[in-house]
Amino acid sequence: MSPHPLPRIALALAALIAVPASAFYVPGVKPETFMRNAEVTMKVNAMTSIHTQLPKDYYRLPFCEPAGGPKMASENLGEFLTGNKIQSSPYALNMLLEKYCQILCQKTLNKADARNLKMHIKYGYHNNWIIDNLPSASVGLTESGMKQKHYAGGFPIGYMDRQTGFAYVYNHVNIIVDYHQVDPEEEGYRVVAFSVEPFSVNHKYSNDYEWDGTSSEGFVKPLETCPGAGIHMSRNYVIHAQIVEDDATVLYTYDVTWVPSDVRWASRWDVYLSEDHMVPAQVHWYSITNSILVVVFLSCLVLSVLIRNLRRDIASYNAAAILTDEEKEEDMDESGWKLVHADVFRPPSSYPLFFCVYAGSGTQLGITAFCAILCSAVGFLSPARRGSLMTSLLVFYVLFGVFAGYVSSRLYKTFKGRQWQLCTLFTATIFPGTLFFLFLFFNIVLFFRHSSASVPFIDVLIIVAMWACISVPLVFLGAYFGYKQDVIAFPTVTSTIARAIPPPSPLLHPKLGMAAAGMVPFAAAYVELFFIMTSLWMDQYYYVFGFTLIVYMILLVTCAEITILLVYYQLCAENHRWWWFSFFCSGSTAFYLFLYSCFWFQQLEASKMIITYLLYFGYMFYISFAMFLITGTVGAMSAFWFVRMIFGSIKVD
Repeated sequence: MSPHPLPRIALALAALIAVPASAFYVPGVKPETFMRNAEVTMKVNAMTSIHTQLPKDYYRLPFCEPAGGPKMASENLGEFLTGNKIQSSPYALNMLLEKYCQILCQKTLNKADARNLKMHIKYGYHNNWIIDNLPSASVGLTESGMKQKHYAGGFPIGYMDRQTGFAYVYNHVNIIVDYHQVDPEEEGYRVVAFSVEPFSVNHKYSNDYEWDGTSSEGFVKPLETCPGAGIHMSRNYVIHAQIVEDDATVLYTYDVTWVPSDVRWASRWDVYLSEDHMVPAQVHWYSITNSILVVVFLSCLVLSVLIRNLRRDIASYNAAAILTDEEKEEDMDESGWKLVHADVFRPPSSYPLFFCVYAGSGTQLGITAFCAILCSAVGFLSPARRGSLMTSLLVFYVLFGVFAGYVSSRLYKTFKGRQWQLCTLFTATIFPGTLFFLFLFFNIVLFFRHSSASVPFIDVLIIVAMWACISVPLVFLGAYFGYKQDVIAFPTVTSTIARAIPPPSPLLHPKLGMAAAGMVPFAAAYVELFFIMTSLWMDQYYYVFGFTLIVYMILLVTCAEITILLVYYQLCAENHRWWWFSFFCSGSTAFYLFLYSCFWFQQLEASKMIITYLLYFGYMFYISFAMFLITGTVGAMSAFWFVRMIFGSIKVD
């Protein structure tokens, strides 16, 4: 992801990085305290699979439903956009009340149910349960047989036997809740952790009792497949697993265990976000070190090449300005960037309007990304608030439309463009419009695929209203102020006829520069990019936004430096067409991002469903396009500042 400046903020960020997880809880978040035997509500979220990328409603499968049917929990816009669908559950939990093999319900699988359940098990779907806003961790076994917890991604709904190909459903769960007593002298407990250990058990009633699934006596009859009163279920008691097949009868049961903990409520998310320190902080420090080394090396190169050469060039050009006419005739064969002074500020020869539109859109996206990452780094946005990051991105993007309108209009006026209404309209619609129609297409496909990621119609209307009623007017407002400003002054006068550009040498060919330049900024950010991709597509938590902020700033500084360096060499080669060149030089970082995403895709072990490929590559293409606009704008504006500076430093006849 991404930001701007460097020196002062870096010092403050060191403090943020030192406490990446504990900074999430800000004043105003009230913990919930439970008395003994008080009801502790458990909710179910949509099932997810990294192999399909299609979240599914929990109750689409033959699972137990609460009395009166499931009820939707209140959700924000960001939760709907990220595929969350939180509903009530039939599981009854009471603070400190242990439960042993509690019978929940019985389901008889018809042919459609069995096929549907088996398909979801095959695709690796996971349940995502919630207690007191904490997601369920998963308790499983390692290859050596040791228990291990995973705090992200929920727990699987079943497993496939690789040898026989049969599917087995997890129909018994041990619900383990860690609690912390607020004050040892007073009653009052808070939930600080929540995990689920799933089992597949082919349950049988004692004395060959057969239950019809509805009569009340079936809930109290003893099960011979349970360990007995006062003993929680474990793998030692599982004799036969519950197979998924036509006409199979599945009995759902659960245990509840309460475990005292010394973890305080304010720190309960720490273990979730760090995955119990599965990924050590040294990895992120390696990422930062890698990025800093790249930017330091590039900065030294820019300083040594540009400053040394520029001092010499400016001194020689200014000395030449005071020569006599005879001396100038002797020096007619001079070459260098001064020779293009009458053409260097000529507007782009191709599509100047779109250059302004892209620069405005890149400014809007860049500031949006910076503010979202900054808010996340200081703790205002976190995984503890589902959908908050998506909501903030929408709000920031809509509000910062004023910057897009201002930048595009100011540039377009400087280029002496006449279609200012069209320029402003394109700035307000091209990027968000194409993204919205892509989103709408995917939303329709997801609706027919019965995925919970399909956003309700009313929320689609809210997005349209935010765009049409807030973002577009703000773009026009920014454009109004941009056109009211004076034209950006140039230090040289542009000639009427453009100067011919000599053929470039192979190493200075513009296409080669544009293609290769993006490798340097990408190299500065690729390590942290792995963790961001894992969070986006593999249901993992990402919380080290302090690192992200530094990497984003380094990325933009690197884009600016590599673009300035390459533009200088193009000007030395007497190529005055630098506008689009500078945009594509730094913007080519997006090409390497998309190329990396193509290689990274194999990590998902994706299903063969075409929608999975459409979702992944469709959204990654648009993320790469957004990166192209951000980095391209930074490179172009940096080059613009650099060109104005050097040509303002010489004397021109």
